[in-house]
Amino acid sequence: MPLLTTTIGAYPKPPYVPVIDWFTKGLMTTRIPTETYDETLGSLGDEAETLFARAAKEVIADQVACGIDIPTDGEVRRENYIHYHCRHLTGFDFEKLVPKSLRQGAYTVELPSIVGKIEAQEPFLPRDWRAAQQSTDRPVKVTLPGPMTIADTTVDLHYDDEMALGRDLATALNREILALSEAGCRYIQIDEPLFARYPEKALAFGIDHLERCWHGVPDSVTRTAHMCCGYPNKLDDEDYPKADSGAYLTIAEGIDRSSIQAVSLEDAHRHNELKLLENFQSTTVILGLVTIASSHMESVEEIRARILQALEHIPAERLMAAPDCGLGYFTREQAMTKLKALCEAAHSV
Repeated sequence: MPLLTTTIGAYPKPPYVPVIDWFTKGLMTTRIPTETYDETLGSLGDEAETLFARAAKEVIADQVACGIDIPTDGEVRRENYIHYHCRHLTGFDFEKLVPKSLRQGAYTVELPSIVGKIEAQEPFLPRDWRAAQQSTDRPVKVTLPGPMTIADTTVDLHYDDEMALGRDLATALNREILALSEAGCRYIQIDEPLFARYPEKALAFGIDHLERCWHGVPDSVTRTAHMCCGYPNKLDDEDYPKADSGAYLTIAEGIDRSSIQAVSLEDAHRHNELKLLENFQSTTVILGLVTIASSHMESVEEIRARILQALEHIPAERLMAAPDCGLGYFTREQAMTKLKALCEAAHSV
């Protein structure tokens, strides 16, 4: 069997999608005022859902045409993958914006604040998944931001306790994940790039909070965690301060002992020492094989060569091929060029 392929999350949004996109506007606009988001969608009424379903169908068709086995909906509904989810939880204030330095000082931005207890409301991701899944016979993966990443990308004015905040976020995420699994979604991914930024916190409580997210989820669901080392502010930004790739080695054993079945690691932007893969004795590794913030178009030959190097350290049945992270910085044509090379290389092994 050839290696399976998947995408990680974001895909270039079609121009008619009615939300502001943090990729095209830059990371400094991750704080989208509530009135802009809600009034835009509210003014469209039912037309907004029609546009989102159309966009999901188109981006999934692109991925399938490239050969992707497990696509995502491209996160077409999300202004960014974190705050979209926060809008569906109690306790967040999108009008009370507070400046905060993020990603170990990589940039500063005004962020929504946490002003009360965080709880889930009515599940919303089953609707998103159904709208996407009806457009393909391939299983569509749904992504969610993890507790540590949400906490770091908002401003806590209520809890003043990382553990308590993380637990409540995990409990709220668990309700959404259970609803997804009950709807029939088989691939669910929690994004925790903050694990690479703060591996000590990941080991101290981050992995435990992920386990809370997965509580009660049936065996029919593949539990996936994504841990990239960070997005730059723009395409071809070579000086962006990435997380220390050595963090993967620090947390590998903890991930392997957990109930996580597949872990997504960045490797294309900055190669890992592939002996790292030997630390995953039971966990499938989704290896990033094309960059997501470089206009360099990888050849089939260089991707295939990296896959063969990885297979010296992990059996083929526990290796999947993917981009490092989401593809939102690219044009549609650039994204498809990268995915076609990725799939041709993976399916040839």
